Amino acid sequence: MALSGSLLSKSSSQERSDLVAFWSVPLLDGIHTVEFEHGGTTGKRVIRVDGKEILRRDWMFKLVGDEKFTLGKQGAKCELHVDPLPHFAFAYSLYVDGKPLEKFTEKQSQTTRSWAVVTEGKRYRVVFEKQTLNVWVNGQYVETESVFIDGGSEMTFEFEDLKAAIRATSTDRKQGVIHQLYVNGKLIEEDIY
Repeated sequence: MALSGSLLSKSSSQERSDLVAFWSVPLLDGIHTVEFEHGGTTGKRVIRVDGKEILRRDWMFKLVGDEKFTLGKQGAKCELHVDPLPHFAFAYSLYVDGKPLEKFTEKQSQTTRSWAVVTEGKRYRVVFEKQTLNVWVNGQYVETESVFIDGGSEMTFEFEDLKAAIRATSTDRKQGVIHQLYVNGKLIEEDIY
């Protein structure tokens, strides 16, 4: 028996009626979403990553505790904490690679640069790791070629039919090195998580 689209949507929203937390986690292979459902009376726990259910526990008697899972192609270790609050309430927090999500995201923003490139209706996420000088496009490592230019250096690479370059230029001591992405000669604004 086939269900109509409206029935599927209604069913889907009813299933997520216990949604209590939602996080966005920036990784090298993209920004992943983590949803958490928690039934305060049944103890039900459901974790979805990018809309796909990865964990379901129904009828748990222990309402607090932790759930561990991995995230993304790099297998980032995640831990979701359910802690008690007064008056039968709960606090939910997500840890990534041993750090609270806020600290993890802050560290990511210090060690990587990322850009969202939209062309011909397609979206690409370009990530540059400052420490390793690796470049990733939609989570796939790409080969680069580096050359020195006036005032800095340039890493060139291609993806799909696009020619790209990450230019590193030095400014003053306070600002340090600035990395800019050019795709087919056009400057792309940096993507802030």
